[in-house]
Amino acid sequence: MQTPTPSATDGKRVAVIGAGPAGLMAAEVLAAHGLAVDVYDAMPSAGRKFLLAGKGGMNITHSEPQPDFLPRYGKRREQVAPFVRRFDADRLRAWIHDLGIETFVGSSGRVFPREMKAAPLLRAWLHRLREAGVRLHMRHRWLGWQQDGTLRLAHPDGETSVRADAVVLALGGASWPRLGSDGSWVPLLQARQVEVAPLLPANCGFELDWSEHFRERFAGAPVKPVVASVALPSGGMQNRRGEFIITAQGIEGGLVYALSSALRETIASEGSARLYLDLLPDWTLEKVSAELSHPRGARSLSSHLQSRLHLKGVKAGLLRELLDKDTFADMDKLARAIKALPLTVLRPRPIAEAISSAGGVSFEALDDALMLRALPGVFCAGEMLDWEAPTGGYLLTACFATGHAAGHGVVQWLKAEGQQAGLNASQEERQP
Repeated sequence: MQTPTPSATDGKRVAVIGAGPAGLMAAEVLAAHGLAVDVYDAMPSAGRKFLLAGKGGMNITHSEPQPDFLPRYGKRREQVAPFVRRFDADRLRAWIHDLGIETFVGSSGRVFPREMKAAPLLRAWLHRLREAGVRLHMRHRWLGWQQDGTLRLAHPDGETSVRADAVVLALGGASWPRLGSDGSWVPLLQARQVEVAPLLPANCGFELDWSEHFRERFAGAPVKPVVASVALPSGGMQNRRGEFIITAQGIEGGLVYALSSALRETIASEGSARLYLDLLPDWTLEKVSAELSHPRGARSLSSHLQSRLHLKGVKAGLLRELLDKDTFADMDKLARAIKALPLTVLRPRPIAEAISSAGGVSFEALDDALMLRALPGVFCAGEMLDWEAPTGGYLLTACFATGHAAGHGVVQWLKAEGQQAGLNASQEERQP
C-alpha cells in the first residue's frame, strides 16, 4: 500500500458503509490519497461473508484470459468490464502478494491463496488498513440520511449522526443475511429516487418435485460427470459440463450454479424451466443406441444398463424417476433420453440460501465513476450493484474491482469539488 502523500483531498472525510471486500478496497484507495476514512459495518467484525466463503478454500479470482473472463458477467458484461480491466486478476494477485500472501493456480484455472484460507489474508489486510489510519466501526448499521444530509447509524448504545464529504456504499446483496447482506438498504435508496433492480437468488439451488422414494434414496448423492443444457431466454442453449448434487428439495452444486441465471429467468417468464442432462457425455448417441440394442437375455433392464452403459446408482435412479414405461420399452427413445434427460425445474431456493444475488443498483443510476446520479458524492460498489457472475473467482474479482473504482471515483470527485470551490471563491474576491 502506498504511503499517503499530501494532496488536494487532505482534510476531507469519507464514510464507507460495509466492511466486505468492496468497502475495504475502497477504503484502501481513499487512505492512500490522504483522506480520513471511517468504515462502518452492522456486523461484530469485518469481512464475515468473505471469511465464510473462504472456509472451504478461498477462490480469490480466475487465471483465464480476459476474452474468456469478461463474458462471465453475462448481460452486464459491458458495464462491469471497465472496472475489471483496470483491476484485473493479475493486479488482484499482485495486491495479495503485496500483503505477504502467496497464491497459486489450481488445475481448474482458479486462483487460491497458498494456505487456501481467507483469514490470513483478511488479518494482513485489516492490519495494513489500520496502519494507514483507516478507522473501523463495528456494530454500526446504516439507517439512511438525516434531513441535513448527515448519515444515520444505529449502534448498541443508540443512534449517531456522521457527516462526511463523500460516502461509499458497499452493502452487499441479499444472500446470507445472517452475515450482514440483508438488502435492507434497498428502500433507503429507492426513497431517494435511485433505480434498484429486484434482488434475486444467484448461484443457487433449485427445487423439483422428487418422489418420496427417490428423495429418501438419493438426497445428497453427487451426479457426475454430466453435461447440462438449458434454453436461454434470448435464444440458443447454454451447455456446461460438471457435476451437481441431489437434495431433498431438488438440485444444487457448481453445475447448477453456473446455469442459475438462465434457469431463474426462464422460470420467471414461463413458470418452470427444462434442464436437459447428458448422463453419458463421453459417449455418442450412436454408441449408446448400439449398446442398448445388444440382446439382454434374461437380465433385467437395470442389469443391462449397468453392464452395457455402466449406468447405476443415482444416474439409473434419475432414469427411473423421470421416464415413463413406454420410453423404457423403446431402446431408441431410451438412448435419446440418456443423452438428453429432461428435468422440470420449478423454482429457485430462497435468496437467503444463495451464494450471491442478482439485481441491485442499476448501472443507469450511476455515472462512469460509480457515483449515484441522484446523490452527488455517494458512490456504490460490490454486490449491491446490478450484476451477477458464476462462482470461480468472478464474484470476488468484481467486488474488489468496483471497490477500487469507487475509491478512485471519490478522490477525483473531491478534487473536482475542491477546484470548483476555489474557482468560486476567486470569482467572489474579484467582484467589486
